[in-house]
Amino acid sequence: MKILYSAIDQVVPGTRGGSVHVAAVAEGLAALGHEVTALVTPGDGVPRASRVRWVPMRPPLGSTHLRLARSAAIARLARALGPDAILERYHNFGGEAIRSAAANGAVAVLEVNAPVVDHQGSTKALVDRALLVEPMRRWRDHICGLADVVVTPSAAILPKWIPPERIRVLEWGADTDRFRPDCGDPAPYARPAVGTLAIFAGAFRSWHGAIHLVEAIKILRLRDRHDVGAVFVGDGSERPHVQHASEGIGSIVFTGALPHDLMPAALAAADVGVAPFDLGAHAPLSLGFYWSPLKVFEYMASGLPVVAPAVDRIPSLVADGREGLLYRGGPEALADALIALTDPALRATLGDAARARAVRDYSWAAHCRALEDAIAGTRARRPR
Repeated sequence: MKILYSAIDQVVPGTRGGSVHVAAVAEGLAALGHEVTALVTPGDGVPRASRVRWVPMRPPLGSTHLRLARSAAIARLARALGPDAILERYHNFGGEAIRSAAANGAVAVLEVNAPVVDHQGSTKALVDRALLVEPMRRWRDHICGLADVVVTPSAAILPKWIPPERIRVLEWGADTDRFRPDCGDPAPYARPAVGTLAIFAGAFRSWHGAIHLVEAIKILRLRDRHDVGAVFVGDGSERPHVQHASEGIGSIVFTGALPHDLMPAALAAADVGVAPFDLGAHAPLSLGFYWSPLKVFEYMASGLPVVAPAVDRIPSLVADGREGLLYRGGPEALADALIALTDPALRATLGDAARARAVRDYSWAAHCRALEDAIAGTRARRPR
């Protein structure tokens, strides 16, 4: 199949989860033999070698709110390409590519990774209602109505009127060939002299909960436990706060953002993967834990037992006591889980199971096969 993939607000190559997702999906579909043309904001360097045709296309003025202004350019490209499927990465102000699908006889696929519906108390919803005709909601409904297939980690963030047969619930994933316990590359940081090293990887936003790992390490020090350290990989608005809170604790390393190609080695050099999500710190999560947590799948693929809160659907992603330890409570409970994982035998058992689950359920290859199946099934049901 010829596939046109519009993700013009994502930087490839890049360090953020969306960048990783777009690159993995484009490369995964190309690896299945499809002719993939991907529209992205170009990052530093070049994408990994693959059969993907990467076309640089930034949103006007670098603003995701202006994506729709690229509609004419994408329509011309689609006419020249003649795609069998057009994928668009959803945005509230998007629609720049999916609107060309019908004119080209292509299957329209919408990737939805953030809520289409408004959470209770949403400022956006209040403004929309103040405008009486709710233009933003109506536009979002229009974009969803164009989709033959809606791909999402959680149907709870979609409008209720979308027919279930159009929805394909798919988790994000990990490159299980690159992320593995025996990565072999040197770690991109100096490991602290501790017996057990926990790692946090991702964006430093309040709801990612990085501060909870610092507080847990501080609690361990108060318990006279100096055998657990932490490394924080990533950047974001909360990083200065988290880094300041870690001062004087010892055995804590901050690497800043790393190229994604260095992440397999970064994870393989650690012992435990921590994802201390704080759902209460992000109002849209009142709709449910709609994330498909990239960090968790990459931890698991790297053979790391996962430590995360036992909230919402996280227990369905990581089985407590089998692939990691899920805690109930705050930093005290997180500290208890870290102490339990100072046992090398327990770490090995949970890490092996985590790796096996990642290979079976959370590989990007599996994600792309399911996406391919959804597109092919829709094409097959269409009258010729």
